[in-house]
Amino acid sequence: MTDQKNKPGVSRRGFIKTSGGIAAAAAMPAFFVRNAWAEESFINNPGNAKTVKLGFNVPQTGAYADEGADELRAYKLAVKHINGEGKDNGLLETMQPLSLKGNGILGKKVEYVTGDTQTKSDAARASAKRMIEKDGVVMFSGGSSSGVAIAQQSLAQDMGVVFMCGLTHSNDTTGKDKRRYGFRHFFNAYMSGAAMGPVLKERMGADRRAYHLTADYTWGWTQEESIKSTTEALGWETVEAVRTPLGAGDFSQYITPVLNSGADVLILNHYGKDMINSLTQAVQFGLRDKQVNGKTFEIVVPLYSRLMAQGAGENIAGILGSTNWNWSLQDAASRAFVKSFGAEYGFPPSQAAHTCYVQTLLYANACEMAGTFAPWEVIKSLEGFEFDGMGNGPTLYRADDHQCFKNILVVEGNANPSSQFDLLKVVQEVPREQVTYEPDNPMFAGGDLGPYKV
Repeated sequence: MTDQKNKPGVSRRGFIKTSGGIAAAAAMPAFFVRNAWAEESFINNPGNAKTVKLGFNVPQTGAYADEGADELRAYKLAVKHINGEGKDNGLLETMQPLSLKGNGILGKKVEYVTGDTQTKSDAARASAKRMIEKDGVVMFSGGSSSGVAIAQQSLAQDMGVVFMCGLTHSNDTTGKDKRRYGFRHFFNAYMSGAAMGPVLKERMGADRRAYHLTADYTWGWTQEESIKSTTEALGWETVEAVRTPLGAGDFSQYITPVLNSGADVLILNHYGKDMINSLTQAVQFGLRDKQVNGKTFEIVVPLYSRLMAQGAGENIAGILGSTNWNWSLQDAASRAFVKSFGAEYGFPPSQAAHTCYVQTLLYANACEMAGTFAPWEVIKSLEGFEFDGMGNGPTLYRADDHQCFKNILVVEGNANPSSQFDLLKVVQEVPREQVTYEPDNPMFAGGDLGPYKV
């Protein structure tokens, strides 16, 4: 069948459009008309209501609460911009292509409800389920843990409601655990390894011995796998890889063995407060002052954020990592978002804020493109969608796995910050071609998007 979705004058389901709507035979029942038919067949359809509701499920407590607070700020700002109620229009001024009009979504004002994932999969799923069943959301978003994202994405598939992932860096989110009703704008662990490899080789050489401390859940596992794959290809030896519990607080029992391991690099596959604590304690143990194997001991943090850098303070100086976005970027879109967020809250946004803001606009824009809130039509609008003007350069939402492919940043802790926010220095903006992989890459094998629930 010929794809007619972009053909002028033809609806997505092939009915002829006229100035009065979709023309059909005079006697054709209304339920055969696309929008009328769709409106009867999906959960939480807003129908003729003047508003539509979104759900923002973020870690308000737990190890990733700082990220969650910034996510929630961004979501609230995105709603203002979508509704045309902000101090400015934010990324609606730079996004291309753009279907949003600044009057809500499909003419309906956006409202929202919030929840607390607690950085726990069961709590996140229960909170999202309440949003769907009690609050009537048509889309939900948020989270700063891949375990949380995967749990919510599975729920989204089961219930037929779109989930726009928040921070989730595990390969599994768009690999073995990918779902038709889930979409990820954030980059992943493979991309961190691919982006950092050349910089690690240049800075530290090809003859290194690495010791991994790894958060013991899906993100940590795939981050460790990705960085090991990259570093071992450079010629590095992996001395040891030790799993640590999420929210451990005291990492001294895990750091002590590093001292006598013969390793000359410590790779911290930790995030949020766990990274702050493990890095701080590693520095306190004197690791950065050691000479091992004739080399200066190094620490690497594969996944960085400005909020983590703030928590770790001067301990981050010179430490390499990767990040999805940074407020110091000077492209028009990044400047527009920093200006808008700063005017609203008095300080620059984090990468958590950026990705959650962008996800909200992408969903709203897809509804406008589809001309309906019917989730299967919204999904089809996002699959294969190419866009720009959102702060990461030209970006593709790949249809095969719902992963965004865009430029990635390699950063290091700034030894001489000009402010409390100038903590990460961009070492290299890595083009998306360098971090792109085939859908059947072994690190992403085994998943199936599943069906559209029509």
